[in-house]
Amino acid sequence: MNKLDSGEREVPENSADKDVIVPSAKTEKKKKHGSGGPIFLFFIFGLAASLIVGWVIFPKLLYSKKKQPINYNHVLHLEEVEDSCDSCHFFREDGSFSGVPRLVLCVDCHEEVQGETPDEAKFVEEYMAKGIEVPWLVYSRQPDHVFFSHAAHVKLVEIDCAECHGSISESEKSRVYEVNRITGYSRDIWGKNIAGFKRNTWDRMKMDDCAECHAKMIGTDETNIKKPFYGLFTNLVKIAFSGTEGPGRKTSAQTRQEACFVCHK
Repeated sequence: MNKLDSGEREVPENSADKDVIVPSAKTEKKKKHGSGGPIFLFFIFGLAASLIVGWVIFPKLLYSKKKQPINYNHVLHLEEVEDSCDSCHFFREDGSFSGVPRLVLCVDCHEEVQGETPDEAKFVEEYMAKGIEVPWLVYSRQPDHVFFSHAAHVKLVEIDCAECHGSISESEKSRVYEVNRITGYSRDIWGKNIAGFKRNTWDRMKMDDCAECHAKMIGTDETNIKKPFYGLFTNLVKIAFSGTEGPGRKTSAQTRQEACFVCHK
């Protein structure tokens, strides 16, 4: 077989080393194309590792799990109380919401141990008898600067509790509380999905969810609702180019006014 046919070029006779065979441009081109395979595989493995770290390992490290001080059986209590959820979660005369029940609501039934469960004994002996409020971990606790009116949503608009909290009335025990190690807030605020996607209305409690619900309930175009990043952008535009905002920017779904302080204190 001729050396020229094998993709190699002949060395001139006056060369110092006639036994050296210099690769042709065609051979070098093949080698360059062949090196792309390992690089592509390295990229695929790197991408897969990054996804595993970012979507699986990181969320597990970001959130710490805690148990409630006592397991609470909603199903059992709903069978015993008269006014369903309103027996423990009610509105005061001034319209404010009671929130998490205090011991004063439990004393009529739990002054003495009811049943034989360890949680019941713990509740009566460690909290009820000593007059110490149970340090419940609130799944839906928002940042301190956020104000949410339960009366406006439950009484005026008649939104069902399950719309935001899910079917908690059907729970027989307290689920694990997951807290963000950085922010200190419950995972229920951001949602179980690290990317922020949701399937149900109660999967998360972000500002975008409020905006989405207000857009549907009030009929306001969602683009006119101040979302976190959208509101920041529009405010910067207003400062830089005052008087250029369109007519749709003069109302918000929350208040019909430019009043962020209705929901943010």
